[in-house]
Amino acid sequence: MNSRQERIKAIINENGEAKLSELEELFPDFCSMTLRRDLEKLEALGEVVRTRSGAKSIAHLSRLIEPLYSERARENVVEKTAIAGKAHDLITQGCSVFLDTGTTLTAFAKLLQRDKLFVITTAPNIALECIKNPDISVFMTGGQLSSGNLSVSGINALSFLDHINIDIAFMATSGVTLQNGFTCGNHDESRIKKRAIEKAAKVVMLMDSTKYGKSLPFTFAVLSDINTLVTDERINQELVEELEKYGVDVL
Repeated sequence: MNSRQERIKAIINENGEAKLSELEELFPDFCSMTLRRDLEKLEALGEVVRTRSGAKSIAHLSRLIEPLYSERARENVVEKTAIAGKAHDLITQGCSVFLDTGTTLTAFAKLLQRDKLFVITTAPNIALECIKNPDISVFMTGGQLSSGNLSVSGINALSFLDHINIDIAFMATSGVTLQNGFTCGNHDESRIKKRAIEKAAKVVMLMDSTKYGKSLPFTFAVLSDINTLVTDERINQELVEELEKYGVDVL
């Protein structure tokens, strides 16, 4: 990324978005085609999302399409609690588990009061919940903390996961469709999710039925990447049938 692209990125992050016409005024020495290529480069690096008239910042777009953690925590509480309880039945004592971020995984972490586990997580609130149990060894990835998702991400988190063995990854998603698979609204977070899934011997997705039909910008897993889906009884049957084609257990 050159210095001009760094400046464009900073402008877009500060304002949430920038139109190509505005960039042409700010960079009069460069033609429209050059500035378009700059936006293409920034999008390829996962820094922005291009629009017809310019580009939006990832943070701005994520805030628009994915509610903050505090808002999500008040939604579908009964379903999330039941899903967490069902997923807890899949625990094997003494194993190494990855706990993804999210409100359903927070409900799940609260059920680990008598388990003996090695827990790896990107979520500080989940780590604090697990550490209440002296029989759980808690490992946190490093990285930058997101206030919207209460999770850390970045190159340090990815590097940490490269050196960890995961028996079961308990994952969460912001949306799922047959076409795009499991998606979220944060590029860095999607990379962490993808790496945890790659490292895990078994992948369990915890998801309430309202996530079906929602597609966010970043796919972190396709349907065949998971082994088990734990959901509520209102889940779309077309999704269930498609998952079962890949041998996925739906609980």
